[in-house]
Amino acid sequence: MTVSKQAIRQARELLRACQTDGLMDEGRVRAAVRRVLAARPRGWVAMLEHFQRLVRLEVERRTAHIESPAGLPADLQTALEARLARAYGPGLRLRYGQEPALIGGLRIRVGSDVYDGSIKARLAAVQAALEGEGP
Repeated sequence: MTVSKQAIRQARELLRACQTDGLMDEGRVRAAVRRVLAARPRGWVAMLEHFQRLVRLEVERRTAHIESPAGLPADLQTALEARLARAYGPGLRLRYGQEPALIGGLRIRVGSDVYDGSIKARLAAVQAALEGEGP
């Protein structure tokens, strides 16, 4: 289903109205959706579908997924939080996960940015370099 330009424009305006100091306010998002559902303007379904997509992208952009082979000590978590807040600004949510296949190091994903300092990634890079070399 294609979304009309008007529905896209309205969804963007709705998203801007739901932000406070550049950060999305969950309460405002819920209130905005309730208002649209009550009013049901022309193209409201397409507008809400696009708005949902924009909200999901904004949440992903403001969430850092940090994977390590084992749990991280509290002091390292605090240092990571400070560095990520400096790089991406305040209001970044951190999600920690364990992935034993990484062997060592960390993998951090914030939106579409991926920082992979794991041993698994380094071994894969070495393997690719060796396969690229021929006799």
